[in-house]
Amino acid sequence: MSQTEYKASFQKQTFLFKQPSGTSRGILTEKHAWFITLSSISQPTDVTRHTSHVTRYSELVEESLGECSIIPGLSPDFMDFLTYEEKLKEVCENINYYIEHLSELEVFPSILFGIETALLGLKNKMKLFDTPFTRGEVGMPINGLIWMGSKEFMLQQIEKKLNAGFSCLKMKIGAIDFENELDILSSIRKRFSASEIELRVDANGAFHSNEALEKLEKLAKFELHSIEQPIKAGQWEEMARLCSKTPLPIALDEELIGVVGKANKIDLLQKIQPQYIILKPSLHGGILGTKEWIELAKESYIPWWMTSALESNVGLNCIAQFASIFDNKLPQGLGTGGLYENNTASKLFINQGYIYMSQSK
Repeated sequence: MSQTEYKASFQKQTFLFKQPSGTSRGILTEKHAWFITLSSISQPTDVTRHTSHVTRYSELVEESLGECSIIPGLSPDFMDFLTYEEKLKEVCENINYYIEHLSELEVFPSILFGIETALLGLKNKMKLFDTPFTRGEVGMPINGLIWMGSKEFMLQQIEKKLNAGFSCLKMKIGAIDFENELDILSSIRKRFSASEIELRVDANGAFHSNEALEKLEKLAKFELHSIEQPIKAGQWEEMARLCSKTPLPIALDEELIGVVGKANKIDLLQKIQPQYIILKPSLHGGILGTKEWIELAKESYIPWWMTSALESNVGLNCIAQFASIFDNKLPQGLGTGGLYENNTASKLFINQGYIYMSQSK
């Protein structure tokens, strides 16, 4: 018999983008994350008696890391650095309580995901899940991400992704002139049909509600797979109207942030009735909350895929392993491992539009 106690600490890390990355919310040059180090101490209740003394044995199990990744202005659990680190400190100081009450952290999804993955890594010796993907037997299809920028810059990125063998591209839109974005999509479709290259676009809520449907009609001419979050989150009636009339499938992303509890999730899916949902564990409730979203989406026949929220390779590795436990054939959004100059080491690698997990030590 043994009892296990856990200890936790955290350390902040800032990652630098190799090149400024544009979104409709602005230009990203750096990314902040906090690594939680989790260790366990097993204390056997029996003792080994020697001739003149009693020796008690304690075994320190190998440490495990979990990443708490935030995006200011988007992460529901991030207000400012001081408040966030105070919460992290409180969680680490009471780690044994929170491990027994993980659901209390669902309103702090980035912290919850860090704890969940560190705990899985500790219990399973860093292989969080045992799947054909984590065993290195298969890869998962992913989309190639095209960042916003000048027309020339975006076309350069597209060319690189096509040359690298991607058959699914995701293009961020909403920051440059809309007509230029249509021209870029047109240039791709002149070269590749919808059966050859799947095109997704992500507006990050950039469209105004009174112009969204007109823009969706123009985008639909290019046989796009879907558009993510065409209008800002929180406009349920407007989003429901768009989803009912759209000529182009709509995927919810930011709309899901901060929606906690099964009843609230059911309410959102039933009222808006989106064509897809997109799940980011660091934003949408950790592993616990993401699994619930997936179960509810399945009940409503709503397809989904999973993406990273710009995590470093530590978090990306966890999300890829997590995504691999589901039988989901849609390309996932896991191609962000090369974003940073000072990224952590990784067992993940990309080949011909698929992500794989190396088995090398």
